[in-house]
Amino acid sequence: MAAKHLFFLCAAVACTAPAWSYTCDTGSRPMSTPTERFKDNGDGTLTDSQSGLTWMRCALDQSWDGATCKGMPGGYTWQGALDAANQLNKKGGYAKHSDWRVPHIPELAMIAERQCADPRINLTLFPATPAAPFWSATPRKGFDNDAYILSFGPEGATAGDKGEARFVRLVRGGKGTQH
Repeated sequence: MAAKHLFFLCAAVACTAPAWSYTCDTGSRPMSTPTERFKDNGDGTLTDSQSGLTWMRCALDQSWDGATCKGMPGGYTWQGALDAANQLNKKGGYAKHSDWRVPHIPELAMIAERQCADPRINLTLFPATPAAPFWSATPRKGFDNDAYILSFGPEGATAGDKGEARFVRLVRGGKGTQH
């Protein structure tokens, strides 16, 4: 199912992020997600010392090879993203944990790197992240068909139709729930 949505997603948001377009302005201000703030757990996850959250280094449907994320991330509807996290946990989880979830919008915003562009993320920590929208678990109040997304491209945070395909990066820890 993810593959069907991926082509549409890539075409709609230009999900390619060539390495030569990635830039970070490290001279004017400190990085908002400095590499030193994250502990590499050696299993494809990172723990943020500031928030205590543990993140998957790769988006869903990518695989960690010990150095980078391989493959293309899958596109999921909002409910599909929530279901994928639940299915992963039911099948034994990832990195010896079975409490993965879709992050809420403030959590997802914590890993956006304000000093970088194309994508707006620290690629040392989260390699092969496309400059494209990722789902959050935060529904838009008063709009049953919308939930918040965060683009690691120039768009930032906005609401998106829950039926559209977006990328997903899972997190564990914190006080978040999926609904």
